[in-house]
Amino acid sequence: MDIEPAFRTKRKIKRKRQSDETPDDASIASQSEEESFRLKYFLPVVDQAIASLTRRFEQYRGYEKTFDFLFTSHKLCSLDDKSLLSSCAHLEEALKSGEHSDIDGKELLVELKFLQDFIPKEDMGPLDIMKFVKRMGCFPNTLIAYRILLTIPVTVAFAERSFSKLKLLKSYMRSTMTQERLNGLATIALEIDVLEKIKYEDIIEDFISKNTRRMMLFTRG
Repeated sequence: MDIEPAFRTKRKIKRKRQSDETPDDASIASQSEEESFRLKYFLPVVDQAIASLTRRFEQYRGYEKTFDFLFTSHKLCSLDDKSLLSSCAHLEEALKSGEHSDIDGKELLVELKFLQDFIPKEDMGPLDIMKFVKRMGCFPNTLIAYRILLTIPVTVAFAERSFSKLKLLKSYMRSTMTQERLNGLATIALEIDVLEKIKYEDIIEDFISKNTRRMMLFTRG
């Protein structure tokens, strides 16, 4: 970053110690620039990073305990009936909100036991398993479970990037922007890689084809 890795030494000004100051207060006032930077900036940043990483890894360990039997086809096929029943019941409880749950643990158990016989022998990841289940079309609870597993964010980087884009899009100059327009601009800004691959001619043709009057106007033009 072309930053000189040294602190410029400033002329120290001697100050008289006040009557209500403790020795610690006096030592803080006489700290060097490097020591002050270490205590006020470096150590707090490191502490915050360690705390954030610890908290996130604790969350990931929780996700692993809930979804680990779905991570690979090898792991899924290696479970016996008792272990599979326990895992399905734990997943149903984790996905429950009040009296309702996204899946039925008993039905999921039956589906996974059938899936153990039908799934290909090669080791597959969760995305490949979900595609296989979707092609089969007869494992609704299993499909829901894999969709939830694959939509759990690994990091918060995408969410933080979204908020950064929103700050750029909806500025004070655009304070009256509607929610629909903001959503559209945010999607374009976030999915710029996908947008660059889209052919504008196809979008125009689709826009025209939805209204006969527009088609006539574009044809005359």
